[in-house]
Amino acid sequence: MSSADRIEQVKQYLIDLQDRICDQLQALESKARFVEDSWQRDAGGGGRTRVIGEGALFEKGGVNFSHVFGDQLPPSATVQRPELAGAGFQAMGVSLVMHPNNPFVPTSHANVRFFIAEKPGMEPVWWFGGGFDLTPYYPFQEDCVHWHRVARDACQPFGDEIYSRFKQQCDEYFYLRHRDEHRGVGGLFFDDYNEQDFEQSFALMQAVGDAYLPAYVPIVERRRNLEFTPEQKEFQCYRRGRYVEFNLVFDRGTLFGLQSGGRTESILMSLPPQVRWDYNWAPEAGSREAEIADYLKPRDWLKGVS
Repeated sequence: MSSADRIEQVKQYLIDLQDRICDQLQALESKARFVEDSWQRDAGGGGRTRVIGEGALFEKGGVNFSHVFGDQLPPSATVQRPELAGAGFQAMGVSLVMHPNNPFVPTSHANVRFFIAEKPGMEPVWWFGGGFDLTPYYPFQEDCVHWHRVARDACQPFGDEIYSRFKQQCDEYFYLRHRDEHRGVGGLFFDDYNEQDFEQSFALMQAVGDAYLPAYVPIVERRRNLEFTPEQKEFQCYRRGRYVEFNLVFDRGTLFGLQSGGRTESILMSLPPQVRWDYNWAPEAGSREAEIADYLKPRDWLKGVS
């Protein structure tokens, strides 16, 4: 299969994935609708950004498809792969973040992507990446177990070790070193994946992308109608600050997008609409707000779960 055929095959899957995710999330939202913004970038490529906001369920969210290309990789992409310096590239993916209005509904993030670099005298270099992770504010054990069970089942056909490996990589990646805490309860994360042939590697990426909706939607439906107080909304905004800190300081996708001349509005779509930082504040010991600390530590969520 030629590089052009592979690129087109992945692109069509990603476009369809964006459509399916938007359709199902839209069915949950009674007030607002996704608005599409198609864009092109001068350096090459473009995408379609779909955002929703001020809804009854989703305070802000976005599901983006992008396909960008260029004659030379940005520095952030060649630090660990210096042999790719000077190579032309194509990068495409679907990335989403949903920030619900209700503090009892977790924020969710998912991303699946494909990258290929080519230059004369070198075989094409390609890899897949992706994953999904969950960031609760008022966590529930059964939600975390469900999230990880779906993640495990998606990985199972590709090897017994895949889930545990991708879970560990997720725990390690979504870690705020300056806070010494993890962003949420994890999920899956993988990058630079080309260990199997193209068909199997692509199938793994598809399995992860297809698992997002069955992982997230049941949690949303369980928690969306729980009543909450203004104080609980304030705590949600406080915890959202951690989300912003990670995305702006550590997230590789954000850095790659900005350094490669990506569309700033689409890249920063992931940021929540309301955030607060309180100086030297911590929840009262024993409070419902304090429970989150016990969930922000990697653990085997599926221990004893079939």
